[in-house]
Amino acid sequence: MTERAQRYTQDPLFWRAGAIAATIFMSMVLAALTIDTLRQITPGSPRVPAYDVINNSVAYQYDPARAEYAPKIGGEELIFGHKYSPEEAADLIGKGKLVIQSRACIDCHTFFGNGGYYAPDLTRAWMDPVWSIYAGPKRADKLAAFMMHPLRLGARAMPDLHIQRDEAEAAVAYLKWMSSVDSNGFPDRFGAASGQ
Repeated sequence: MTERAQRYTQDPLFWRAGAIAATIFMSMVLAALTIDTLRQITPGSPRVPAYDVINNSVAYQYDPARAEYAPKIGGEELIFGHKYSPEEAADLIGKGKLVIQSRACIDCHTFFGNGGYYAPDLTRAWMDPVWSIYAGPKRADKLAAFMMHPLRLGARAMPDLHIQRDEAEAAVAYLKWMSSVDSNGFPDRFGAASGQ
């Protein structure tokens, strides 16, 4: 190391300037990543459909270009016989989220892989093969009826959470919207066996 270089490395101002430059640079990178993430996860973005997607059919199909399964949004397929405006859909899904939070569903179920592993993941609950045999409004009604009066499906019984009809409809809307979110192929091959 030259004498001049040694002089720089022993000067506290050299290290202070380096720390400040690194902090400013990394702050700019963090801000750019945060802005990009918010753009990706905001409803109405390419990967997170707007809330009124609940007025459309939502399926899960293999995309050869991406080599993974992805949600496929189709034509109109109303739930509960009502076409929701963007504002109505946002309110209904907000209520559905509160119903799910108030019943602590995440203690047993996972959403996008987060939560308890006691019961099935609910990320694609709308398209679960159990319900997929029912089309449109009938599927929504069957799912709502199950939430209000759970039956034993699989190895473990779901407890009766005393969910009222309006709460069940809101939770169904939330689950349908959540099924439309593009989660990069998660869960892998969901519904593939049933041709979904």
